[in-house]
Amino acid sequence: MPVIAVIDYDMGNLHSVCKGLENAGATAKITDVPGEIEQADAVLLPGVGSFDPAIQHLRSRDLVSPVKDAIASGKPFLGVCLGLQILFDSSEEGKEPGLGIIPGVVRRFKSEPGLTIPHIGWNRLELTQPEVPLWQHLQDQPWLYFVHSYYVDPIDSTVTAATVTHGSQTVTAAIARDNLVAVQFHPEKSSTAGLQMLANFVQQIEMRSVAMSH
Repeated sequence: MPVIAVIDYDMGNLHSVCKGLENAGATAKITDVPGEIEQADAVLLPGVGSFDPAIQHLRSRDLVSPVKDAIASGKPFLGVCLGLQILFDSSEEGKEPGLGIIPGVVRRFKSEPGLTIPHIGWNRLELTQPEVPLWQHLQDQPWLYFVHSYYVDPIDSTVTAATVTHGSQTVTAAIARDNLVAVQFHPEKSSTAGLQMLANFVQQIEMRSVAMSH
């Protein structure tokens, strides 16, 4: 069974993500130990809450380098919710610099009549990079569960892997670049489609392990 390091930096409930990964046939290891992150077959960066505390917690636990090293190593890496936003340069939500792995800014939804901010609930995903391994075996325009007031705005639009429309605003809902995928929605709360994505992630890890052993 592949081992997935789920990075623990005090930002979010990790239990439901781990359960989803374990149901898909992986061993989920909640950890803040750099060596365990390095040895894992894949890494998941979760996150719920605000941008500045998330970055501060990562820094105070010396987890910035292990996160960057994991992405640079080529192993499958999945960011979820705040774990997507902190990969960017900065956020309108705070003052701290982000990890700067994906060039761009995290922006707040603009107010418009009748629009609820935060964007909470089920919404349809438009897949802009349909070949991404995470999206396999999904129906067209799958419904996913969102809870956010901020969204990522990458400088290079080709990293956008899916978009979502809230009111009149169509924004990036997921990014993908090489081994790195990160999503704004919560797969672990997204019923069938979300669990399929976690299963796809586990399958991607297994296929990489097989390829590397030959």
